[in-house]
Amino acid sequence: MMFVLCSPPANAAEIDSVTPRKIRLEDSLETINRIVDQRIQQAVKNANAYREYIEEIDEYLDTDNECNEDVLYSELRKSLFQSYIVSWGLKGYELDMQFRSLLAGQSYSLSLNDSIYRDIDYLEGFSLKLKELSDVVNIDGHLVGLDKIGHFFAEGWQYFELTRDDGQSMEEVIEWGRLQEAGKYGYVTTGVFSYADLTANLNGWRFWNKVLLDEDDPLKGWIANLFDRPYISCDIQIIESVKSMKVVRAWQHNNRFDLSVYIDGAWDEANNCNSYADPVIEAKVMARIKNIDADFSCPIKPEYCRQAREKYGRYAKYVLHPYCMIAGDED
Repeated sequence: MMFVLCSPPANAAEIDSVTPRKIRLEDSLETINRIVDQRIQQAVKNANAYREYIEEIDEYLDTDNECNEDVLYSELRKSLFQSYIVSWGLKGYELDMQFRSLLAGQSYSLSLNDSIYRDIDYLEGFSLKLKELSDVVNIDGHLVGLDKIGHFFAEGWQYFELTRDDGQSMEEVIEWGRLQEAGKYGYVTTGVFSYADLTANLNGWRFWNKVLLDEDDPLKGWIANLFDRPYISCDIQIIESVKSMKVVRAWQHNNRFDLSVYIDGAWDEANNCNSYADPVIEAKVMARIKNIDADFSCPIKPEYCRQAREKYGRYAKYVLHPYCMIAGDED
């Protein structure tokens, strides 16, 4: 217990998806897409500038006909997270905080003391007390916490690294994510295990994989994968090649980022229900939920769970709450 009390707060945040349920929020999808797309374009520009700089300082360095993937991924992480210290580890919580500011006019901020988690004490969820709650937004019709943006990019990158660099399978990286959620991102620090975080993590892997399209998307069929295109490709630069009288390649940004490709009803914790560290915490939370809405039942929209089971296929049992795994079966 002393270790937990003395440790710095983990990069974990929770949201209340029940209290603001009936509040009408402007759809943030296009704003988020625009912010992310601008950051991706800046990263591509920076990665290409790095190649040009290397050629200038060493004309004998044979890099003119290659695109450096490591540099590209580094520049993407720096740009997406607006940080020059990404090598020290990606901080989804910091990205969450950025988007709270950027989407302040479109999001809803709720104090912990007014939320369904207000009765969780310091020992049961110390990170809640230290960090308060993340904001909620409407993204393409889904009520989602901004903490999911951090999970999408940060934990998604960690999933991608584990498959790309360590050769782990998707099942192995999802299990790694479940262990994090059961530890420093969930049960241990907040008392809450969020399955919606796991869906955001998995979709984050899909984003990072689509940057260069290293592998087929496991949630798409073979025809969809056949016609899929990466966000970025290494293309011959005609004008530069003619001017320098040699083949010059550079990174090219191909298509716009669109979060709606990844988001679904399972990102909403009122559909993809939470689990709790112990029955005492669960009883406290459920009592507050009933005070707010006596008829509330998770999942609130079973049809979204049916859609999620179809979307996630064999991975559904890992990223969906047991209630979401059976919701709608009685219909």
